[in-house]
Amino acid sequence: MVEGGMKRTASPTRAISPPPLRRKVESTVNKKSVASFFTPTSQRKPEPITWRILEAGLVIGKHLPEKSSTLPSKDRKIAAFDLDSTLIKTASGNVFPKSATDWKWWDTTVPGKVKELNSDGFQIVLFSNQKKVSLKKEKGNDSKSLSNFKEKLTAIMTQLDLPMSVYAATGDTEYRKPRPGMWIEFSEDFDLDVVGVDLSKSVYVGDAAGRPGDHSATDRGFAVNVGIPFKTPEEFFLGKVPEPVSGLFDPKDFLEVEPESAFERKHPLELVLFCGSPGSGKSSYFWKNLQPLGYERVNQDILKSRPKCLKVAREFLEAKKSVVVDNTNADPETRKHWIDLAKEFSIPVRLIHFLSSPELCRHNAAVRAANKALNPESRTSLPGIAFGDFKRRYREPTLEEGFEDIHPVPFRFVGDEAAKEIWSQYWV
Repeated sequence: MVEGGMKRTASPTRAISPPPLRRKVESTVNKKSVASFFTPTSQRKPEPITWRILEAGLVIGKHLPEKSSTLPSKDRKIAAFDLDSTLIKTASGNVFPKSATDWKWWDTTVPGKVKELNSDGFQIVLFSNQKKVSLKKEKGNDSKSLSNFKEKLTAIMTQLDLPMSVYAATGDTEYRKPRPGMWIEFSEDFDLDVVGVDLSKSVYVGDAAGRPGDHSATDRGFAVNVGIPFKTPEEFFLGKVPEPVSGLFDPKDFLEVEPESAFERKHPLELVLFCGSPGSGKSSYFWKNLQPLGYERVNQDILKSRPKCLKVAREFLEAKKSVVVDNTNADPETRKHWIDLAKEFSIPVRLIHFLSSPELCRHNAAVRAANKALNPESRTSLPGIAFGDFKRRYREPTLEEGFEDIHPVPFRFVGDEAAKEIWSQYWV
């Protein structure tokens, strides 16, 4: 399918869940479009740049110069790029641009290299996270941030003057890198599942590579999710040797790990306390391991306050039912409320300690929020402050606090093959 062609119906077998919202295509009516309407089709010139907006949080721009070659009909090669700090940087030197014109090429070699790729038969596409761009209308018009983004990209594509597309994710949705939603949309726009792509000869270039000093590794993760070779701008445009990268979080490292020792019930009536970060797998562990043993669950996300949790837990204990407190319980002060409750009933209190890194917890939370099939309790996306607050308050639990025992639980993924395929992708 060539640039500017009709968009086919999206495939019903998306790997990303939940499915995108019904698309709303942005339309603009002006004198030029009215005049074009009354011009015979055979006499009309194609619009060099078109824009499409998806309500789910994606801006799509396509540039089709009047004199442009037809895309290869099979086994295409893709040259894909991040935008900021990869193709361009601010002319002012600021981290964020001051205006739509505050940009220059990342390096003087960039435009020539991109044009060379086009001449060699590569299809050019940009994938960029643009969370500061708002899709909300302002008095019926584009927001200022969206207008500025369009103006900047129009200038970039006009200067390059070759067939190319840009996909910009504006929210924390399936489209945001490293999630592969933008690639899936691009593939459907150009029928890549029909014509085929030679991924081994393609490339994705981005600056977020997980190197010391990089703000993240989202570009590297995006390339891994797509299955396309990855390079940094320094490697691709300047020919520099790849910098060694170590210690990067890889979800696949948690697919084949030793199973944890089983938790056993020791007393007819007892109180079990969880301690672990949001996203460490506490609730999943309860349903898989403790609910079958007859424990009742108390959870502050559901009950909304600690006094309510204490009240419900007391009612369970009075009914001679053992209780699991499925909260973060990060510090001794919080844990003491539950230890004191156990003392009231003269029963032992035990602790299960969830040993998950911050990176793993953020990954779990993102997968859970974005995939209904892996989110039975309909948990929403967690802000970064939730993880920061736990880290600030966390004190490692000790037996001296009054626990009969402490049961450590390293994270271990549990799920079928479909869930494993989703979970093992990069999400944050």
